[in-house]
Amino acid sequence: MKIYQTYLMLALLLVFSLKSVASDYLVTDYGAKGDGKTNNTKFIQKAIDACAAKGGGRVIVPAGEFLTYMVAVKSNVDLHLLAGSKLSAISDGTKYVALVSLENIENGAVTGNGILFGNGGNFAIKEEAPDRPYIILVKNSKNILIENVNLRQGAAWSLRLFRSEHIKVKGISIYSHANLNNDGIDIDSRDVVVSDCIIDCGDDAICLKSEDPGRITENVTITNCVAASNCNLIKMGTGSIGGFRNISISNCVLRRATESPFHLWAEKPSHFMTEKITAISGIALEIVDGGIMDQVTITNISMTGVQTPIFIRLGSRKNPTGSLKNVIISNVIATSHSRMSSTVAGVPGFDVENVILRDIFVNSVGGGTKEDTDRKVPESEKEYPENRMFGWSLPASGLFIRHAKNITIDNFQLNLRQPDLRPMIYLDDVKQLKATNIKQDGVYIDYKLVHAINSQSSVVNP
Repeated sequence: MKIYQTYLMLALLLVFSLKSVASDYLVTDYGAKGDGKTNNTKFIQKAIDACAAKGGGRVIVPAGEFLTYMVAVKSNVDLHLLAGSKLSAISDGTKYVALVSLENIENGAVTGNGILFGNGGNFAIKEEAPDRPYIILVKNSKNILIENVNLRQGAAWSLRLFRSEHIKVKGISIYSHANLNNDGIDIDSRDVVVSDCIIDCGDDAICLKSEDPGRITENVTITNCVAASNCNLIKMGTGSIGGFRNISISNCVLRRATESPFHLWAEKPSHFMTEKITAISGIALEIVDGGIMDQVTITNISMTGVQTPIFIRLGSRKNPTGSLKNVIISNVIATSHSRMSSTVAGVPGFDVENVILRDIFVNSVGGGTKEDTDRKVPESEKEYPENRMFGWSLPASGLFIRHAKNITIDNFQLNLRQPDLRPMIYLDDVKQLKATNIKQDGVYIDYKLVHAINSQSSVVNP
């Protein structure tokens, strides 16, 4: 009886093993060659199509460099790159949307420890990127997994998630400094989880967008990531036509990019930068193209090498002015390298509302002058939203707040590396602000370090 059971178990294991093997499709069995010379587009696509026709499985890319134009992952297919494999984008003038596309599918995946190489330096380098391919594009799709793959040197954005839902992005690595507009991860979708990723890129590292007026980017969580950039590190907007709702970001480490071939923000002395390479803003929340921002929490963030730790902007660049409210930012420690302080700013008649900044510690360069305090800060309602839109030096050493309502600041501490003649907090058209436990260089501030104009019901360190 025991011998019969043993043979039965071995037979079942063999069946399961054969079934597993049968669901794996090796691209080299379909003609692909990892020689760094052959155009493998039709061979890789043939393997994907065969896998999909049989109900799905894994399409395996083995070690070697496989040149290709765009390949399209189908429903129930996992494009799996083994360690040592490299899928490289061909740049010969042919136009295509992405190196790997997951469009109009369900239950698709791109996984493994191989490399997706965007070959960005060999595509046209220009400011706008309509003719340069993404590395991975997920569009109009559902139940998608992007896991562990290495995205390198994209010609445009590295990973774009557009009009899709139920997406997991886990453990991917991005390095992209070969071209312009080379964002790390761009999220314009619903029900998205991003975790355990490492990103180093020239443009925005993690950027939420909302470019479909009928579809809000919502139910997104981002956690346990390391992000580096020459632009913004964690950003919502531009492209806020629909808006953002129910977003949670936590436990992330932010820093300046490793290199900066296209953006050197410290080129002029008037920029007041103390480092050659810096990120623009650590956290940038922007509603400037209409749309809404509602229910956003950001917590446990450590950042170095930034110009401005926190930049919140409600503007009127195009479309009717939207709304920005119900935001909590907490447990942030930052080292900044410019005179552009953290900012919360709406426009006349449209306030940023219901913002809580709690447990914020900023180590800032200081060096501000009385002239900085006295200068008139432009409204810049129609300008592209960046920290420098108000000038390279703001009239506050710690927080510049304008056109805002119901703002709570608790335990905000500022340390200055050199003397600063600006007030720590500058208020302009602010209603119902309460600030408690506010310190500069370890000392609780009084109204001598608060400059308030056109503001009502503001209480600091009661």
